[in-house]
Amino acid sequence: MMISLNDYLYSGDTVLKILKKYTRDLQISAEKHQNEVDLIHSRFLKRTSDLLEHNDFLTAQSQKIREFYKYMAKEYAHLSFTFKGRIKSLIRAETKFNGYIVEFIYDYYIEHGVYPPLEELIKKLEGFRDLIAYRIVISMPKCHIRDDGEREKEEIRNLYAIANVMKDFLEKQGFRAEPAFGVKESASPLLNDSVRPYYRDYICHAKPDGYRSLHITFFDDSAKFYMEMQLRTKEMDDIAEIGSANHLGYEKRQQIERNRRDAVPEGENIYFDEAYERIRKLQELELAKVDVNMFSAADNSLINDGCGLYRGRLILPYEHLSRFQNDLID
Repeated sequence: MMISLNDYLYSGDTVLKILKKYTRDLQISAEKHQNEVDLIHSRFLKRTSDLLEHNDFLTAQSQKIREFYKYMAKEYAHLSFTFKGRIKSLIRAETKFNGYIVEFIYDYYIEHGVYPPLEELIKKLEGFRDLIAYRIVISMPKCHIRDDGEREKEEIRNLYAIANVMKDFLEKQGFRAEPAFGVKESASPLLNDSVRPYYRDYICHAKPDGYRSLHITFFDDSAKFYMEMQLRTKEMDDIAEIGSANHLGYEKRQQIERNRRDAVPEGENIYFDEAYERIRKLQELELAKVDVNMFSAADNSLINDGCGLYRGRLILPYEHLSRFQNDLID
């Protein structure tokens, strides 16, 4: 019988206890049935619980990130911007991990007509590196540039300028940038050649749902953990959080999942079948009925998440308001 996270969400336990029980039982099942993908899955869950249980390093990490915030406040005083950090929530991490399995097997099967070798699937799953992510969102206030088109161009120019200096700055703070290996490689002339290999550019390669952002992954040498930095304009962030890349694209994303299920015959690939079923069960959760300590929901929209089950745990909230924006009047 397949083990899924849903089986543990009605006990009244804390997220950490749920995570540990799920991880333990998944590992036992994986060893019993010699399921190498579930072994990778259980190790991924163990890394998640390590973040929740032993997160003293986050204080030191946040202080290092704060140095870049102070740099930007000095060098980009005309911009408004926010720095936010989060640990990916348990439900979203579990959904994304299984989503990697479904997407990779489907894409490989459609292209080659056969299922991917196990070693290639495992290699794909070991590339999951955004459990910790920091986001920088910038905005050019209208008091500086009235024209919408010109203001957007200036915001994007500033975004790439920040990307050009961030890699070297954070490496001096003890982080090490990880190459993107050509994934979503930027074609923008605004991005310097010296940093181009490290960024995944979802501005040049916008997703069908409108999602745009710059992503770069760092390894924290002191914490021995990966983290992702995301750079967006306010408009890009709105699209991702409250626009087409979020709510309006939900039904379309579900249809894509159903199409993948139709394309891969049930029973032919156990890894696809189990990952798809885990995603389906999470999508059908009635959050108001979930019983997890420090979590409550009136329905699937009105949620009070004090534990990182659904929305994630906030690490870092910094906000800089543009200078002079309140000094100019018409």
